Amino acid sequence: MSRLWRRPALLIAITAVLMLTAGLAVGWVAGTSAPGNDSVEAGFARDMQTHHQQAVEMAMYEWANGSDTAMRTIAYDIATTQSTEIGMYRTWLRDWGVELSSGEPMAWAGDEHAHDSAETGGLMPGMATDEQMEEFKSLTGAEADVMFADLMIAHHVGGVDMARAALDRTDNELVETAARRTISNQQSEIENLENHRDNILNAVEE
Repeated sequence: MSRLWRRPALLIAITAVLMLTAGLAVGWVAGTSAPGNDSVEAGFARDMQTHHQQAVEMAMYEWANGSDTAMRTIAYDIATTQSTEIGMYRTWLRDWGVELSSGEPMAWAGDEHAHDSAETGGLMPGMATDEQMEEFKSLTGAEADVMFADLMIAHHVGGVDMARAALDRTDNELVETAARRTISNQQSEIENLENHRDNILNAVEE
């Protein structure tokens, strides 16, 4: 087995440690009234776990199969950061004593968002379809780099929308802080992804 194919396994181990660390470090503040099972906060945490899981899956494939160093670095950062946040959200849900998963994505965000999710087969904003994921995982090199950027830009736009919806509906300090961080980080990553994608496309055209 080549060194390249051993490295994703190492990344999985690293991210697992990060998730555990986040789970231990970011808990619910003692003495604060915990959100209920049907709350905006619980719904947001559940859906962001699912949203992040697809981002990690895409990022790890790009890291193992892309060819552009800058794009693969972005993918590595996304995989590690969002794996850590998955652990954070899971810890919140456990500390709040609510269900870890939900059956109706975006229900917490109101009828409009829930309706949109139903029309897209239960996908949350920005998430890639099964067909898109299958196509992406058939690519390598520059083609994988470009499709990764396109999919992740859309994914981040959706994540930012979800974070803004949460900010509009919560006064929970933990959720507000996480949502603002998501908006800031993912907007910055969108810009980086766009710039590096354009560089790759320009290099191919030359």
